[in-house]
Amino acid sequence: MSKHSKAITRITTSPPPSNIKWDELKGVLEHLGYKMLNGSGSRRKFYHKEKDLLIICHQPHPSPDVDKGCITDVADHLKTNGFL
Repeated sequence: MSKHSKAITRITTSPPPSNIKWDELKGVLEHLGYKMLNGSGSRRKFYHKEKDLLIICHQPHPSPDVDKGCITDVADHLKTNGFL
């Protein structure tokens, strides 16, 4: 199983884990075809050009752990749009 497959499995568990790192989430989304765009402040947008889809998250700081709400939103988005 690839590292992205393992990360996707972790992201889609319920309840969402509290130890998903920003780099792990970013790597999964880029693996699925999303490109990260910087927004204002810590806001980051991930855009999938082929499917014209957008995910907006806040990059955590100073801790690298992503908020559980963001993980839930990303998992729902991926399920709704046929990535999972």
